[in-house]
Amino acid sequence: MKKIKFFLLGIAFAGLISCKNSTTTYKDITEATGNGVIYYGGDILTMVGDTPTYADAVWIKDGKIAYIGSLEEAKKQGQGAQLANLEGKTLLPSFIDAHSHYINSLTVSDQANVSPKPITDGKGDNVDQIIATIKQLKDKGNIPKDSLIQAYGYDDTKMNGRLLNRDDLDKAFPDNPVIVGHISMHGAVLNSKALTRFNITKDTPTPKGGVIVRDDNGAPYGLIMETAYLPIFDKLPKPSPDQQIAWSKRGQMLYAEAGITTAHDGATKFNDLEIMKHANKANVNMIDIIAFPFIGDLKSVLAKYPKKDWLKYDNHLKIGGVKITIDGSPQGKTAFFHKPYLTGSPSDPNDNKWTGELTFSQNEITAMVGMVYDMEVPLNLHANGDSAIATFLKAHEMVAKHDLGKERHVTMIHSQFVRKDQLLKYPKYKILPSFYTLHTYYFADAHIQNRGPEQASYMSPMKDAIGLGLKPTNHTDFVVLPLNQMMVLWSSVNRVSFGNKAIGQDQCITPYQGLQAITIHPAIQYMEQATKGTLEKNKLADLVILDKNPLKEDKMKIKDIKVLQTIKEGKVIYCNECNKS
Repeated sequence: MKKIKFFLLGIAFAGLISCKNSTTTYKDITEATGNGVIYYGGDILTMVGDTPTYADAVWIKDGKIAYIGSLEEAKKQGQGAQLANLEGKTLLPSFIDAHSHYINSLTVSDQANVSPKPITDGKGDNVDQIIATIKQLKDKGNIPKDSLIQAYGYDDTKMNGRLLNRDDLDKAFPDNPVIVGHISMHGAVLNSKALTRFNITKDTPTPKGGVIVRDDNGAPYGLIMETAYLPIFDKLPKPSPDQQIAWSKRGQMLYAEAGITTAHDGATKFNDLEIMKHANKANVNMIDIIAFPFIGDLKSVLAKYPKKDWLKYDNHLKIGGVKITIDGSPQGKTAFFHKPYLTGSPSDPNDNKWTGELTFSQNEITAMVGMVYDMEVPLNLHANGDSAIATFLKAHEMVAKHDLGKERHVTMIHSQFVRKDQLLKYPKYKILPSFYTLHTYYFADAHIQNRGPEQASYMSPMKDAIGLGLKPTNHTDFVVLPLNQMMVLWSSVNRVSFGNKAIGQDQCITPYQGLQAITIHPAIQYMEQATKGTLEKNKLADLVILDKNPLKEDKMKIKDIKVLQTIKEGKVIYCNECNKS
């Protein structure tokens, strides 16, 4: 009888032991298994509400937030959960990418990055440097004769008048087709072999909304942009099935390293959606991916993926709506404005009437908007110039004239040079702006030269948008600019150019508002605020741990804050300084 009593007491004691919380550091956590993990010992910023609120602890279990509040209550509710000491670090909701081109993350590792300072250490500051950078890629990869060589990040605004052209690339690479992507992602410079490969000749007409820079004899001189570039983009080589898997993993890791657990793919082409679907079936997705099919591919996409299957995740991938591109790039001088560029056109610096062009006509855009509204799915619009924005507003007023203020989940991507009178219509028409404040740092000088200081100073007016009650988001447009959410935040708070010029500082916002633009606001943009964007009970355990608190750090040092860990649904998918055992 005594043996039985001692045996039962032993079981009870063991049960009490198992209910205690074992303590470790966040660096040792790989996944919230069992009864989960309780994070404590640092700044836990919830992002709930319009003023900063903190919690002492957050309990993560089964991929979700099981409790957030006091450490004592977290221990009580989460008996047996592992205690993870943040050691003074900052934990907040992971970042949500409001706009980028996810599909490009799969291929950038195999291309030469010829971006100029400050994106790189000067690998694209001039023609000679661009050529040298591409040669390094060719030699390192032992790229054979006749194989296509690709580069990205060419910024003609930083070239001091000596622009890259066909002849430069022909001389350096006589045996290979070479295509050097423009930093806007709206065009590229091609050498003769590449022009031949993509069937661009002297007789190729320049399409409406397109640019083909030509030599004195009328032959293509290298730079091709906008609608003239789209057929080239469609014909670029695609990864093999095996490469699609491996490259998807490495592409998603780029987002994870930036603290991003939800990625956006703007203007998804049908073939690129097929690549995403293939990787999805292979169960490689570590983050959520939201694809917005390009309007030109909508018919093909709908034929295979009907609308009834949209707006819901399938193994971390969903089709989130439709993308319409209205104009081009302001730094590429193809964005559509009311007043002419001060520096001419991409083809002629002396063209004092060049205002840029629409990608499609007003009538075509109006019809496209009407089609998407009838589908009742979210609409993303690429619009940079004030006349491009005016084109959409007119289309909206024509299509939605019986109910201009209905919530249709419309996001104006970039919305860079929106005028104040146009911005006033955004809350009335339920238009959400996704701004691009990184331009105030990287491209301010180009915008001042092209558009003048007054218009350049009002780009991405986040403060005015917030003042109107809007919930603007902010983005990188990767691969145009690097995936760096701390740099996105820094630019929205400081608005200082690479040349240390103040750029419209009356539009600076607070660090907390800047964080809202990359957490809860993009969750609203994607209609996912019930599961993402803040730290609240039952939301997904999508978290990021930073080495410092952006709300307490010197504003000018925010860009130096590091992502230490990225956590997707309780699982650590990126760790900068994990303990090695």
